[in-house]
Amino acid sequence: MTNEQRYFDNAKSLKQYMDDMTTKKEETFSIYEQFEVPVDDGFIDILTEKSPSILVITEDWCGDAMMNNAILRKITEAAEIEVRAVYRDEDVTLIDQYLTNGGRAIPIYLLLNKDGEVISKWGPRAEKVQQYVIDNRAKFPSKEDPTFEEVQKAFYEQMTKEFNDNKDFHLAVYESIRNTWLPALQK
Repeated sequence: MTNEQRYFDNAKSLKQYMDDMTTKKEETFSIYEQFEVPVDDGFIDILTEKSPSILVITEDWCGDAMMNNAILRKITEAAEIEVRAVYRDEDVTLIDQYLTNGGRAIPIYLLLNKDGEVISKWGPRAEKVQQYVIDNRAKFPSKEDPTFEEVQKAFYEQMTKEFNDNKDFHLAVYESIRNTWLPALQK
């Protein structure tokens, strides 16, 4: 049994994870209620046919997780596949195997085949969303600037609003997940 399969077997469902959230819960459910899985692109049919499992590494304080987990849940419900979540900070052993640019960025989605092997990884952001973050962070003053924390806080508030309301971002997340996973599922 793979290490990831052991984590999956001991994890809670994504539904339970979302129900248990204590931070960003309202925003997460707002996105979940807004997002509609696109029809007729074949991705859901392939997910249903291949029936992989998905292990999510996440935390409920994370803005990216707020948006992405809601969209992932809609995808997995449409495909009737199982998705479970583990908390990144409870045991960093797993996330340390899936670092992003040397950091413990989340969420990370691990696509597991029937043998529990990781066949694809996605996260923490869709490229379009990443570009939005990069472009806005480029406008920050230096960390030594006395206004840095104020500017950063204002951006995080704006980012949360964008993640909640921007349907183009929601679709970009869906498309990024689809484009990452399809090659692995079609092998």
